[in-house]
Amino acid sequence: MISDNDLYRLAIFLGSCAMMMIVLYHFLDVNSSEEEPESAESASQIKAKDTVPVVSTDRVSASEKGN
Repeated sequence: MISDNDLYRLAIFLGSCAMMMIVLYHFLDVNSSEEEPESAESASQIKAKDTVPVVSTDRVSASEKGN
């Protein structure tokens, strides 16, 4: 039968292993490289899709002011 002391040591060992695996996973995740686009054309297409047109609200025409 397993004693309380053996169970305590097993729990500490398995908990330590789990924490080391978590730290290792985060280390590998942070240091992983992103996939590069295949060509310059695909990179420009990706950038073009990510841009959002901006509408300026600073200019108000004279007819909108009531003049």
